[in-house]
Amino acid sequence: MTQLIAEFCQNHNGNMDLLARMVEAAARAGATHGKMQTILANTVTYRPQFEEGLVKGGEIKSIKRPYAAEYQRLKGLEVSQEDTLKFVELCRQGGLVPMTTCFVRAHARDIAQAGFKSIKVASYDCASFPMLRELGTLFDEIVVSTGATFDDEVIHAKSILKDKSFAFLHCVTLYPTPLEQMNLIRMQWLRTLAPRVGFSDHSLVVRDGLVASKAALALGADIIERHFTILGPTESRDGPVSVTPQQMAELASFAALDPQERLQCMDAEYPAWRIMLGQQRRQLSHQELLNRDYYRGRFASPRPKSRKGIGMIFNWEETPIA
Repeated sequence: MTQLIAEFCQNHNGNMDLLARMVEAAARAGATHGKMQTILANTVTYRPQFEEGLVKGGEIKSIKRPYAAEYQRLKGLEVSQEDTLKFVELCRQGGLVPMTTCFVRAHARDIAQAGFKSIKVASYDCASFPMLRELGTLFDEIVVSTGATFDDEVIHAKSILKDKSFAFLHCVTLYPTPLEQMNLIRMQWLRTLAPRVGFSDHSLVVRDGLVASKAALALGADIIERHFTILGPTESRDGPVSVTPQQMAELASFAALDPQERLQCMDAEYPAWRIMLGQQRRQLSHQELLNRDYYRGRFASPRPKSRKGIGMIFNWEETPIA
């Protein structure tokens, strides 16, 4: 059965009632998993190079993302431990598998104790090998995005997870992702490494609808992850790349088709869909490398007595988490 992950991300705007309504809507629409994000503002790192950004010779070398503004934004979006427990229960009551993204090693055990059995690893942590090892001891299912990750890092991640129930998701870390840069054929390479593969879709919904997700299903994706909202596209940060309940229901109907029917539908409804195939093995674009530079290390585990955002343990460090 195809897994359809409704990624609620920060579309709840810090409102638990809104998150509960999204869980209910996703379940009715045919999603199989409901996913939140475990983010606490005290895990945001302060890194001087991103306070003002850096441009040399007209080319961006580091993006601008000041620490203080990011801390305050995320502080208003936190989901408490109590509400996290409610989320797990609401998902189960609605028939969804509860899932969250673990962004720092320090949260892994708390997430497991909250009742999550399925865990998501963001693409910037595909190469955080100590974290992968820890998650492998705590969760029954591990789903790892591989965007902005180098091939040798993906291969090493596979060697760590090979005895676990895991999946690799292809994604492109451009928000939104243009259709011609999807490189969906990369799922074929990932299938040589993982027992299950899928696609995390960041396309612009108002322009591209469901075409990328449907194309991935036509190519045999076992899992589709899509940002999900019940708000308007401008009412939350991730709204422009988020699907509505009606669109999730359409995606569920498409996923129920057999492989040949999916291909026939794509050829009939989207004749140019193969522009999304791209390459199995490719170089990351300049913008993807900029995003990797910022997001890899955006969060880390606070050390005892560390100052706000400083003196953190990054997910790729072998340092034990107290």
